[in-house]
Amino acid sequence: MNRIDKDTLAEIEFQVKWDSHEASHTDTALHLVNFWRDIFPRPVYEELMGAAAGDRKTFRFAPGNALSPYNPQNRHHLKRRQFNEEMAEPRYGRFYPKGILRDLYNVFPQNVQPVRCVGVDREEVDVDLNHPLAGREIEVTAVVHNIFDKPFDRGGKCKEMLETITEGPGMQARYNGKPTEFLTPDGFVRGDETGDARFYQKPRLVTHIDERAIEIISGLYGRILTPEMRVLDLMSSWRSHIPETVKPHTLIGLGMNAEEMKDNPQLTEHVVHDLNEKPKLPFDDASFDRVICTVSVEYMTQPVAVFDEIARVLKSDGILMHTFSNRWFPPKAIKLWTELHEFERMGLVLEYFHRSGKFNNLQTFSTRGWDRPETDKYYPDMPQSDPVFAVWGQKAV
Repeated sequence: MNRIDKDTLAEIEFQVKWDSHEASHTDTALHLVNFWRDIFPRPVYEELMGAAAGDRKTFRFAPGNALSPYNPQNRHHLKRRQFNEEMAEPRYGRFYPKGILRDLYNVFPQNVQPVRCVGVDREEVDVDLNHPLAGREIEVTAVVHNIFDKPFDRGGKCKEMLETITEGPGMQARYNGKPTEFLTPDGFVRGDETGDARFYQKPRLVTHIDERAIEIISGLYGRILTPEMRVLDLMSSWRSHIPETVKPHTLIGLGMNAEEMKDNPQLTEHVVHDLNEKPKLPFDDASFDRVICTVSVEYMTQPVAVFDEIARVLKSDGILMHTFSNRWFPPKAIKLWTELHEFERMGLVLEYFHRSGKFNNLQTFSTRGWDRPETDKYYPDMPQSDPVFAVWGQKAV
């Protein structure tokens, strides 16, 4: 049996779990590790030495042990002119590329590392350059998938693995529990403001994510659905991505195109309804056990009103789950969505849950780095599968 040693390569799935004041979070990623070159904390390195495919190793880190500890000196109080507002307007809690800052030591326009705006007034801007997970306890599980013999080493980049696997996680949480300034009117305009009924008039029998991403989303839905349930597939289309092994008693699709939904073999019923025109759902109170929404939350122009309605039609303890990726119809996605970092988008959807005030037990999930199926039309130009992000919550009793 092949085992990890200093001369092997290994495909390892890293699962990072952590909690914020508002939610529980799991962020996963698959990485190819070169144990001769890449760097781990000594206890992690020693535990992985000798591991075989299928082994799982879990490590818990107190604040400051996995990543650099929170440093107050990395919070900067700047004059407003030091924030390049030609690129973006500063808003509380939002992330921006570091290069947007001016006249700050060791910061250059080319810097793309995200930094957080943590204070704004007419004259000044506060920014926090600490890692968004600094000061938090985290749990890291390494799942060994494949191990390869390495014929040679020929240079390459040395990765600090804990920093690599935590690039992004943390950005979906509020800063010090205060709401992020997402919900501004200009954020919900779209490139094409013609009626949605006209835009979606012709059926589009296409999937917007690759088969591996679909499989991951299907697995997420399989965790919350059972056969006896009544389920609403919100903003539905010709596929619902529910596992074939789970056949809900009732699966109603609500979407914009009847022809697409008629082609969906999993739906038991369908309703044509424009949520952006009429957020009120055409269903009675407490009609559904679960509501799912796949790669569509980015098109909502009145999301808080829709979330309120979803809470109304959910039964007590019912669950709403949104899944999405980094692909969409550009003309109809809200402007704000296109401006956010991938991990910030989970924060935006969390904010919808928070603003409705009708959900608890909030959770986020992300996964990335998997191989794109060779049968996908974008392979090999895009070798990695589409990332998957999910946010869900339970109706508060």
